[in-house]
Amino acid sequence: MYLIAAFGLLMMLLSLSMVAKPDSFSNGIITFSKKSYFHVFEIVSRIAAGIIFVAYAENTIFPKTISFIGYGLILVGLGLALTPPKLHRKFAVWLANKFRRKFRLIGIASVPLSIILIYAANGTVNA
Repeated sequence: MYLIAAFGLLMMLLSLSMVAKPDSFSNGIITFSKKSYFHVFEIVSRIAAGIIFVAYAENTIFPKTISFIGYGLILVGLGLALTPPKLHRKFAVWLANKFRRKFRLIGIASVPLSIILIYAANGTVNA
């Protein structure tokens, strides 16, 4: 549960970063996509997060939803594993440029979602 809450907290910090400085966030994506470990990190981080979500889903308030998110993360990680690194980098740069002006709105929308995720991981169910 703590790992899911930590994921939610990280998501909130990234969301607030999008809200505060959308251009810097976009530039950060582009810079990160040029790192040699970018592709592997993206695959491993998604699959690891997905496994954590699935493994701890039953300990949350919304186990089916958390499990669904976990399996989605695993599938995205596996999809990235089948994607050539060059194409993944190209997509990341395209996305960063295409949504540069929308990152503030995306960040605003994702803050409540991160709060719900933290709550789901740490809240209690009334039986």
